[in-house]
Amino acid sequence: MAEVDKEALDKETQERIDEPVSEQAEEETRLTPSEAIAQMRIRVPPRANRKLAALLERVNTDKQLKAWWHVANVNAVKRLEINDHSWVHIQIVANIALKLLRQLTKHGVEPAVVRDYEFSRDDAEVVVVLGALLHCVGMAIHREGHEDWSLFLAEPKLRELLEGLYEEPNLTVLTVEVLGAITSHREDGKPLTLEAGIVRVADALDMAKGRSRIPFEHGRVSIHSLSAAAIEEVAIKDGERTPILIEVTMNNSSGVYQVDELLKAKLRGSGLEPYVEVIARIDTEAEKSLIPLYRLEL
Repeated sequence: MAEVDKEALDKETQERIDEPVSEQAEEETRLTPSEAIAQMRIRVPPRANRKLAALLERVNTDKQLKAWWHVANVNAVKRLEINDHSWVHIQIVANIALKLLRQLTKHGVEPAVVRDYEFSRDDAEVVVVLGALLHCVGMAIHREGHEDWSLFLAEPKLRELLEGLYEEPNLTVLTVEVLGAITSHREDGKPLTLEAGIVRVADALDMAKGRSRIPFEHGRVSIHSLSAAAIEEVAIKDGERTPILIEVTMNNSSGVYQVDELLKAKLRGSGLEPYVEVIARIDTEAEKSLIPLYRLEL
């Protein structure tokens, strides 16, 4: 890509490129581990799902899990100087994943654990939330191969978190279903279940206000950083043609790259293709006439 003069960029775009992480995630790297985990609290709406409510209570008192999130963020933000991999990212992905699943089940789409094991929809919610909570704990070890490191850390932790909520053999079934969701979020992942596909797509949808899942270095102007900075909002709604409409609002047309490259790659092969429509709108008068509406072809 040709060099771009940073001074030619508007102030907000330049700030998003210079600091592609949330202020909270950046601040967390300057805290001691004890201080950092004391601030963490995952908020996800369990509704009437008692198992999910009990699970969230355990997660919010689990110092080991929170320590992994802290180190993962230090590795990403401080050592590699890439985008946010903090508990903030984890909470966003968990909420998106749960919203996607509930939207699909509302429209009669059956989760894999319901279809294949005669489990309940509540159990499917446990799978997607745990997949989201643990999908990148391996970043605490290393960026390279972090999906495999996540599996290594997650298996015993899953059994610990689910103890008493499930008995064998269901405990093992839930555990490996979550592990399947974790490994499927990698770039070349091939989800075998609806739940795994949901976690994969939810991870990609944490892209609003510069929060791209394509890592880019602080301050470096490139198509990755420019397109990430262009994303203002991601909304998940009822679709007219499909159960889910994902509407991406951009402040300029470079954001199309995020939708057409990152999101499309995560959606293809996810199993969600028949149920999702993606559109992108440009929220500036200067470019509305150029691309009034972009519709992603899957």
